[in-house]
Amino acid sequence: MATESKKPLLYKGRPLMRKDNVIYYGSMADPYIVMMQILETQKVGNEEVATKVSVQLQLTDPNVKPRDRVTKRSEKDGIFSALDVGSVWLTRALNAGSK
Repeated sequence: MATESKKPLLYKGRPLMRKDNVIYYGSMADPYIVMMQILETQKVGNEEVATKVSVQLQLTDPNVKPRDRVTKRSEKDGIFSALDVGSVWLTRALNAGSK
């Protein structure tokens, strides 16, 4: 079997990284990222589906205290609505910073 190079999963041109029940959206090289934490799941068929997700827009600056990094937060029903909100927040925050 040929070796596959590991390509990051992208959503709207930005990377998605998952570690257990936490999903990070965006690049640490940018001033902001979105962190989504799956709080509740429900069994649908053979799969676990997220039913409650916490969404946070965070600064990536290591000089800012961890509790001060969160600039927006919300809870959404489902991963898709959480990802949509996070995408809008991230795009607006990054565009505001470039002006």
